[in-house]
Amino acid sequence: MAVTFDLFGTLVRVDPPSSPASAVGRELAERGVSVPENWSQAYAEPHVDAPDGAEVPLPDHVGAALESCGVGVPEHTVDAAVAAAFDAPVETRPNAVEAVAAAADAGRVGVLSNCSVPGLVERALNRSDLDRRLFDAVVASVDCGWRKPDRRAFEAVADALGVGVDALVHVGDDPRTDGGIEACGGTAILLDDASLSAVPERLDADAEATKPDGAGGSPCR
Repeated sequence: MAVTFDLFGTLVRVDPPSSPASAVGRELAERGVSVPENWSQAYAEPHVDAPDGAEVPLPDHVGAALESCGVGVPEHTVDAAVAAAFDAPVETRPNAVEAVAAAADAGRVGVLSNCSVPGLVERALNRSDLDRRLFDAVVASVDCGWRKPDRRAFEAVADALGVGVDALVHVGDDPRTDGGIEACGGTAILLDDASLSAVPERLDADAEATKPDGAGGSPCR
């Protein structure tokens, strides 16, 4: 068994900008970019063709949106503006530290997060109270190319942990995305059914259920 956690809304809380288009536009302007007047509309429209379930990196989307308005911007400027627009304080959620520690006691531990901003997952983990040493793999959709609930996202973190996707117990707060592990043969622990404080007990129960007959308990019974 390996345990994976969703990050945002599950282990940590990070408040995104109320208007991502405005936040990105403001950071672009601070870097000398002439932001088009119809920027909010351009930001809201799709500009990069991608298959179902694929993740489009936000800098790619922003760069394509600017080009659609006739504004060319160097990639490094777009990257810096996007990173700054989503740079926010990180709050570790109650019982997250204990849940991760319990998962580490049960087996290998990973993070699988839907996030289109490069580096944001790693930055949030580094700023949290979570012990990075307990995570054997950290996979963001922007890096693996696929978003939960697509099977390929779960396969990416399973491969990184060295287990089959059906061996994953995934903890998350979104039934639609995090619950997708069940279609892959794995187990979901959803926080609308249980709090993080209940995760250690749930993991103990799952580990007990997967033991072969005769494993555990008294050897003489």
